[in-house]
Amino acid sequence: MKICLLVIGKTDAVYVRQGIEEYEKRLKRYISFEMRVLPDVKNVKNRGESLQKEREGELILEQLQPGDVVVLLDERGQQYSSIEFSTYLSQKMLGGIKRLVFVIGGPYGFSEAVYRRGNEKVSLSRMTFSHQMVRMIFAEQIYRAMTILKGEPYHHE
Repeated sequence: MKICLLVIGKTDAVYVRQGIEEYEKRLKRYISFEMRVLPDVKNVKNRGESLQKEREGELILEQLQPGDVVVLLDERGQQYSSIEFSTYLSQKMLGGIKRLVFVIGGPYGFSEAVYRRGNEKVSLSRMTFSHQMVRMIFAEQIYRAMTILKGEPYHHE
């Protein structure tokens, strides 16, 4: 199984980018992982929030393949502990999924078309994080899940 993380807009903060790169490097030992950065859609005067979400949605949907299982990172999604999330990933890996795609939307969330295409929603927390910080936090959680599945000492209960 391959894990793909789709994100809108580049990561501006150097320290966040370095953190993401570190976890991407670590993940390669365990699973095929790719983070795809889609172009940022600027919120110009003529384009309101809903039009920005629609355009971002089009960019997201263009990246998806027919057999993809699409999981939206959304505040209204299912919350997991790290152990539960590792079990969730294990079940996906055993389920014969070719590509598991996690999607982090832009600052206004997802368009209705993306919600319709999504198979599931996962929430990292009831708190709100910047969409750039979520990238690093989520990459770390995938890495943590992999180390849990391998019985390695990274995660402590």
